[in-house]
Amino acid sequence: MNADILRPVTVLVPLLAAVLTLGGCGESGSPSADASASGPLPEVGVVAVEARATTLTIELPGRTSPYRIAEVRPQVGGIIEKRPFQEGGQIAAGQVLYQIDAALYEAAYDSAEAALERARATMERARLKAERYANLVKTKAISQDDFDDAEAAFKEAKASVAVAEADLKRSRINLEYTQVTSPIDGRIGRSMMTQGALVTAYQELALATVQQLDPIYVDLTQSSAQLLELRRALEDGRLERHGDEQPKVTLILEDGSTYEHAGRLEFSEVTVDERTGAVTMRARFPNPEHVLLPGMFVRAIVEEGVRPSAILVPQQGVQHDRRGAPIGLVVTEDGTVEQRTLKTDRVMGDKWLIDEGLQPGDRLIVEGSQKVRAGAKAQVVDLSDEPAFAAAPAVPSSAATSVE
Repeated sequence: MNADILRPVTVLVPLLAAVLTLGGCGESGSPSADASASGPLPEVGVVAVEARATTLTIELPGRTSPYRIAEVRPQVGGIIEKRPFQEGGQIAAGQVLYQIDAALYEAAYDSAEAALERARATMERARLKAERYANLVKTKAISQDDFDDAEAAFKEAKASVAVAEADLKRSRINLEYTQVTSPIDGRIGRSMMTQGALVTAYQELALATVQQLDPIYVDLTQSSAQLLELRRALEDGRLERHGDEQPKVTLILEDGSTYEHAGRLEFSEVTVDERTGAVTMRARFPNPEHVLLPGMFVRAIVEEGVRPSAILVPQQGVQHDRRGAPIGLVVTEDGTVEQRTLKTDRVMGDKWLIDEGLQPGDRLIVEGSQKVRAGAKAQVVDLSDEPAFAAAPAVPSSAATSVE
């Protein structure tokens, strides 16, 4: 019986020893865990925030329109005899576009010329008579009434000459109008009348349209809110413009290519479109190759001005919190990660333009932000000289609309 009682005890002793052994192993693991916690700090890539003078631009939609446009209409009536121009060709100012039958106008001119000669002859006879009567009235050979009649007849004849001269001038003008000429240099469209057609003076239908394409206008639209913000920025010094030179404008064509000639903004409308809330601005561009044609849709990059101390950071350095607000992680001098709330202005290429939240000299995390959180320590690797994170150029190529 004693043997039966001792058997369970013999079995329990090894089990108890095993439990004690495992407990000892667990206690010896705490230092190992502490060593792991005090291991190397996570590495993050940072760029040094810089402030530099930067030209800010805005992209606006627009359409081209001719610099000058002239609708050609006849100023006298008649039958079109000739149309000596090539449709779609280049036209010079004063070039004859249509020849109207001039026979009636030549006859009217000849008649007016003859009437002027007759009036001059009548005036000369009246002048001589008035001079003779002036001498006779002094000797009382004729009455004062006869002299007065002769003097009045001379003045009447002189007035008749003036009327005849005016008639001749009008006849000459009408004769010249039988040649319908272009009032401007430009490119002419299709002709609305053919040879043999009857036209009337100042008719409603234009014979053709001439448009001057070099230079050419581009009409741009900008919201009134954007215009107000631009004016405020110029007034409070956030943006600067040098001198009275109008802002430079670059065009992006419908195929995505950049137009080779730069233009200048000329003026903006003084009223806002009630339907769209937009203001129309007009820019002028050289167009020697006639690449731009009236009615083309284009996108214009307009220089707003120079921001003296603009802060541009890589897009990788700007994140968003749960509410969608832009934030950035900055590593302080002691290696602590700090979260900053940012106010962004716009995207410029691959950079964000920052209005508030960053200062020159801050180290903004652009790589490895998922490894750290605010308040943690981090080891920094400077990526400022890496091509992907290089500082933005002083004059960026394009810009989007503002983003708050």
